[in-house]
Amino acid sequence: MKTMMKAVAAAALLLSTSLPVLAVERGGVMTYGRYADSLFLDPVLNDANVDIWILTNLYDTLLQPTPDGKGVVPGLATAWKVSEDGKTVTLTMRDGIKFSDGSPITAEDVIWSLKRAANPKNGIWTFLVASIDDVVAEGDKTIVVKLKHSDPAILPALTVFNTAILPKKAFEAAPGATDEEKARNFSQHPIGSGPFVLQSWDRGSNMKLVRNEHYWAKGEDGKPLPYLDGVNFEVIPDDATRILKLQSGELDGAEFIPYSRVAELKAAANINMELFPSTRVTNVTMNVRPELNGKPNPQSNPKVREAMKYAVNKDAIIQIVTHGVGKPLTSYMSSATPLHTGDTPLYPYNLEKAKSLMKEAGFEKGFETSILVLAGNQDEIGIATALQQMWSQIGIKLTLQQVDNPTRTQQYRDGTFTMRVSPWTDDIADPNEITSYFVYSPTIDALHSGWKSEEADKLFEASQREMDPKKRAEQYARMQEIFNGDGPSVPLYETPYPVALNKKVHGFLQIPLGNNIFVGAWLDK
Repeated sequence: MKTMMKAVAAAALLLSTSLPVLAVERGGVMTYGRYADSLFLDPVLNDANVDIWILTNLYDTLLQPTPDGKGVVPGLATAWKVSEDGKTVTLTMRDGIKFSDGSPITAEDVIWSLKRAANPKNGIWTFLVASIDDVVAEGDKTIVVKLKHSDPAILPALTVFNTAILPKKAFEAAPGATDEEKARNFSQHPIGSGPFVLQSWDRGSNMKLVRNEHYWAKGEDGKPLPYLDGVNFEVIPDDATRILKLQSGELDGAEFIPYSRVAELKAAANINMELFPSTRVTNVTMNVRPELNGKPNPQSNPKVREAMKYAVNKDAIIQIVTHGVGKPLTSYMSSATPLHTGDTPLYPYNLEKAKSLMKEAGFEKGFETSILVLAGNQDEIGIATALQQMWSQIGIKLTLQQVDNPTRTQQYRDGTFTMRVSPWTDDIADPNEITSYFVYSPTIDALHSGWKSEEADKLFEASQREMDPKKRAEQYARMQEIFNGDGPSVPLYETPYPVALNKKVHGFLQIPLGNNIFVGAWLDK
């Protein structure tokens, strides 16, 4: 493996694609409307985007993703070197870096944080850094990560939220007998090294962040970032209400704008309607366990699943829900994800074939089933309503169950759901994350669906240490073939991130990996 060294200011790179040619202004609080609240602000023990996309504002990592989500730049480390055999990563730490409480970030904190992230008992993301064998210090500023085997994704893994650096002493002093108990207490008032600090959190309503006075990066004016005094997150699940508050000026920005409203907001005089490039894919996940709620589950039959996929007119849903913004999926991963294969849409609409498959499966008369939909979310309701009509053509009676995000998340994790609309965004510039989540059954039982392929599991394990790019590409091509052919997912479309901002907002960025970057945001006074 070639030696890799970087010494470019991460903040400058993060901001270079987003800041206009205007003199930045400091101060002020940006109010941002979210569709759902966060659940658990620990970087290791979580798996929800509502947490992940906020964590990067509170915690910092050794390396950071580039604005395009495809590379890495310095974070708490200024430079790195991968050994020729690929089994050692040596990183140089910044001078004078501190946590938000003013305490210094030490080598001991880095070692403890990475070992915690790699502990197989700590959450589902440990696979990203499972290759770590040991972490040691050579002096005060040099960290050496020793690997069990060469790892083609170790550098992008060091940009991911679960490798955030936390203060060891403060974490271990938190009440609790287990790591999870300590994490839940620590994360009520987290200490990190990101650009912001949690000031208050009224769960289900609002979260307030204030600037971290000890943040290491500097802005284009040569002074410490962030420019803002703070960010207020208002939780507004209903899309229409979120947009009304943006239009009235109560919000400075709002996420997950329904695609049906994009054209309207593009024409608004006081709003910038952004469609940020993304790795976001939308599909429907089916629970495929033989029994569900004490009854035989038709979705456990591969022919039924195939029929349901062919009965969905993806082009129609793209027009109905995304107003033509989306593109049909050609694999379970986005076309922007490394090692993606496929150039034709999966399961083109074929109603007659769907009916024939239902007959072969013994369900010619159909069956009743249900789908979880996030209440107030126009896009999900639009998808589910379209599926309800389309699947009725093959005898399937679909009931929509509108629930809040915590309820949906719990049923999903418990494996008690029947179906759910499932958006996904990569967090790493590598296909291993989405593949572990979707395909590799030991991680979370393949989207909590109960699906399993022994061949795919073995291929994934081999791919985690395969350094030959050609062989690794072949492994991922085969895994995509297996999952796309028999998996528990109805592929729909990939889309950009629709974010609406008041025109007084500058420098905000949502990168393709989903992270909301407020560090370079500023407001016209």
